[in-house]
Amino acid sequence: AQIAIQLDAEKIEQMVKELVSLRDRGGRLFIIGLGGSAANASHAVNDFRRLCGINAYSPLDNVAELTAAINDDGVDSMFDRYLSDLDDMDALMVLSVGGGTDTVSKAISKSVKDCADYKDVILGIVGRDGGETAKHADCCIIVPTIEPSRVTPHTEGWQSVVLHCIVSHPDLQRNPTKW
Repeated sequence: AQIAIQLDAEKIEQMVKELVSLRDRGGRLFIIGLGGSAANASHAVNDFRRLCGINAYSPLDNVAELTAAINDDGVDSMFDRYLSDLDDMDALMVLSVGGGTDTVSKAISKSVKDCADYKDVILGIVGRDGGETAKHADCCIIVPTIEPSRVTPHTEGWQSVVLHCIVSHPDLQRNPTKW
């Protein structure tokens, strides 16, 4: 309940507006995350495509391509080739507990910094202080830390809640859910 009360509703509305703009300009949404946030990224791709009519993609959905990138380029650069296709019409969405730092989630940190250098639109749903994602994002929703020992389950659980609020927002959702 404390997290729900402290979530920034204005940031959620701002992210919806960014995503409506992305869809209107025909841009693509690239979603990345690690661990449980990777599972949320995969789920989000489905919802953005099916419910919102946004062309969404994640390198996490193709294990062969992802492991080849790790093998060839290293874990810190695992998203580089995939995200090299972004152009000024597209956006990067980051789902991460820490948001990417120089010591944890380095692949996220590198991707965010690279996209920021190219002035790509960056969106994020992260925990803690948001790391590099919060620093560089055009819109970043930070899941409040209520109990530091629960930051990972709280952040990853609330990423899903926030994503469902976004994809079911009346300004963004185009297609009904089954239930």
